[in-house]
Amino acid sequence: MSETATRGLRGHIEVKNFSLSYESIDGTIQAVTDTQIHVMPGEFVSIVGPSGCGKSTLLNAVAGFLKPTTGVVTVDGERVDGPGAERGMVFQQYSLFPWKTVRENVEFGLKMRGMPRSQRERAARTLLGLAGLEAFEKHYPEKLSGGMKQRVGIVRALATGPKVLLLDEPMAGMGLEDVNTVSAIIRDVARDRAVLMVEHNLSVVADICHHVTVLQRGEILAQGDYATVSRDPRVREAYMGTEEA
Repeated sequence: MSETATRGLRGHIEVKNFSLSYESIDGTIQAVTDTQIHVMPGEFVSIVGPSGCGKSTLLNAVAGFLKPTTGVVTVDGERVDGPGAERGMVFQQYSLFPWKTVRENVEFGLKMRGMPRSQRERAARTLLGLAGLEAFEKHYPEKLSGGMKQRVGIVRALATGPKVLLLDEPMAGMGLEDVNTVSAIIRDVARDRAVLMVEHNLSVVADICHHVTVLQRGEILAQGDYATVSRDPRVREAYMGTEEA
């Protein structure tokens, strides 16, 4: 996306010369090696690869939960040194408060910021309407399907207006209808903020992302738009047509 197109938008993510290692009983484990990722405002970028390839490590570093061994992570030029309100995170396991209703879950961040009750209720209902969940605002999470819970998680992350939306395999285990609904929400979100998603299945991101980074054993195997990456023979051999890669 051009500089002109992104002017006025927020959320430029830059992962530069990023490496992360940790010690285990078997010695030093190199989780990610010398990785570069850029997400411009208004872009949707996916990191794809199998379990253990380093994709969640990168996402958690952008979220501020992990610090690189070498390199740097920045958002709008500011170094990421910990979690921040400008980055909204949606976890694979939903992480909703089971004792709060759908609307109360969405309102939570706004309540913590001191927004008056009437304003946060109105904001929550607007977001739930966008996700097709307005009829479920008084339900508790246990009454929702997995796809519905994930939609609540996404709009809850959006409620406080983050610059960046981080998604940890948000469509894992969903049926086709829920995948299509969540994909549509994510595409809409990506119009005015940076979105970074990790996913193990390359085909899932085909129609929704601008760029893909494919990881293998902590290193970049391929980067580019989906058409370019999917034609790479190394990617086709390692990932195409598999569910678990």
